[in-house]
Amino acid sequence: MRVVQVSTYDGGQGAARAAFRLHRALRDQGIDSSMRVAHAISGDAWVQAPRSKPRQAMALLRSTASWWLSKPQRSANPVTHSVASLPSGLDRELNAKGADLLHLHWLQDEFLSVEAIGRLRGPVVWTLHDTWPFCGSEHYPLDAQDQRFALGYSRGSRSELDRGLDLDRWTWLRKGKAWRSLLPRLQLIAPSRWMAEQASRSALLHGVPCQVLPNAIPQVFRPSEPSQARAALGWPQDKRLILFGAIDATDPRKGADLLQAALRCLVHQNSGQLMAVILGQSQPRQTQDWPIPVLYSGRLHDDVSLALAYAAADVVVVPSRMDNLPQSATEAIACGTPVVAFDQGGMADVIAHRQTGWLAESFDPETLAQGIRWALQRPQDQPVLSENLDRWRSDAVAQTHMDLYAEVLSR
Repeated sequence: MRVVQVSTYDGGQGAARAAFRLHRALRDQGIDSSMRVAHAISGDAWVQAPRSKPRQAMALLRSTASWWLSKPQRSANPVTHSVASLPSGLDRELNAKGADLLHLHWLQDEFLSVEAIGRLRGPVVWTLHDTWPFCGSEHYPLDAQDQRFALGYSRGSRSELDRGLDLDRWTWLRKGKAWRSLLPRLQLIAPSRWMAEQASRSALLHGVPCQVLPNAIPQVFRPSEPSQARAALGWPQDKRLILFGAIDATDPRKGADLLQAALRCLVHQNSGQLMAVILGQSQPRQTQDWPIPVLYSGRLHDDVSLALAYAAADVVVVPSRMDNLPQSATEAIACGTPVVAFDQGGMADVIAHRQTGWLAESFDPETLAQGIRWALQRPQDQPVLSENLDRWRSDAVAQTHMDLYAEVLSR
């Protein structure tokens, strides 16, 4: 079986890491998997990206153009918007590869246009790393009340707070037109039950088969001695470390402000002991409003360092307002560290309340603080254990994907 994984990146952000891990897991099981990306950082021999200087420069220009193309719309929704409109010829390249199956992942930064996606041939599998495949140009709705993806992007459904061109409606209409021949050949994968439910409710992808399959967690994510992990990272041994992972901690969807409010509820009780660790971000120039001391870890690029960071923390907090199934949660639990999050998105698929973590009332800082307090009161020498660990193993995830691929090819 020959499969091509199609992703803008093969590392860095969560969706790209998930795609690359699946690629490696499949190869380890004997599947002829390769990746086609715009920018390659892994060094993997089966990851293909533009090699000539002109093509690399064009890929960079496309990434920059993606930001500018969204500017005619002034949206109240602060998430990334992608109109995916620039032609690239990548669809012709992918169709010429002769793969048995194409597996799409995160395709933005003008990597593959809406129209090019519609021209892909043969069976296509698409993992929903966010909601862009069934939304307009936005990668997530503004909130739970934003139902344009389910109702259809009529002119009357637009938020009164939005201004300029309605690029969300324009992009959604283009998808509906360009994907008419694709949808009967399309198989969706959702990493969480929540994402599968959203796709089934969408006006665009309603009726397209969707299977819930988790992302793979490599074996390196496993419990280790916290003091040794802190020593390896140079982190303090005398603090209770509350870890928050976000490449951009200022993204409102990631909920840093809600975590800050929760920490204010705790600060009078343990103010001398607590320290926040911001994973994935270097110290900003402007001071941010954290009520306790903050350690900025910077970007940790390899899984070994990430696993040490989770093991070193007393608790990992994922205060997202809306999220699919953050790998920071599954990776932390695999390392034996409890996770505290709001009960939204796919978090209930990951966290067993009061066992592997805490599901707080959305979006209440006080109940988030209660969860952090619960985690800090646990014995530090007792890692949490999840019944999902076997399902998250790379070989198990590879097998479930291989079974689905075989089913899709037999239709």
